[in-house]
This record gives sequence, C-alpha cells and structure tokens, in this order.
Amino acid sequence: MTRRELREEIFKIIFQADFHSRDELAAQATLFLDDDGYSEQDREEIMEKCCDIFDHVEELDEEINAVVEGWKTTRMSKVDLSLIRLALYEMKFQDTPKGVAINEAVELAKQYGTDHSSGFVNGVLAKFNE
Repeated sequence: MTRRELREEIFKIIFQADFHSRDELAAQATLFLDDDGYSEQDREEIMEKCCDIFDHVEELDEEINAVVEGWKTTRMSKVDLSLIRLALYEMKFQDTPKGVAINEAVELAKQYGTDHSSGFVNGVLAKFNE
C-alpha cells in the first residue's frame, strides 16, 4: 500500500474508535483489518500506528483544545477530529513534514467530511505549523 492508502486506513480505524469503548479498540481494529487485501506488513504498520495514536489521544486532544478558539474536541465532527488527531500525531511523533501531514488531512477531509471540513481541518492544523 502507498503512504496515502495506509493513512486512509488508519483514519478509518481511529474514526471508528470514537464509537466504541477504549477496551474494544484492539478488537475493532483487528476486525477491520481482517481482510485479504492487506499484507502482513501493512496490517502491522496500521495496528502499530493506531495503537500509538490511541495511547496519545488525551495528549493530542489537550493540544488541539489549546489552539482552537470557540471549539473543543467534544464538539467537533468525528471525521474532522480523527483527521486532526492523525495529522497532529504524524507531526509530533513521526518524521512526517508538517506540510505533508496537513495536506493529507485536508485531502481526506474533502473526501470524507462535509463541505466545510477541509477548511476547518486546515485552519486547526495550520496553528501547529506556526
């Protein structure tokens, strides 16, 4: 899978995670990945990153809440929040350049979010690029 495809699959799992209890996350991710279309290497990478994002979700949300004005993570759309978490994770804990993480999140927001999602996601993530 390409980086973009991996990122999209990770987004889908972390989006789905907000609808389940934290105890069910590993099982839900495993069910999601129980498809013949994934190589073992892709499965491992997706699971590793999802688990790491879940481990850092409170820290990520604190940082998001600190930069948004008039919003809190509890009020954000699940799609937007998942994309912001993923991009912020990539910027903080991986070697992904900030511009790449932001651009990828915006592109996914155009695909999965509302008409306003890409602008919102871009605006929030731009505050981390200053």
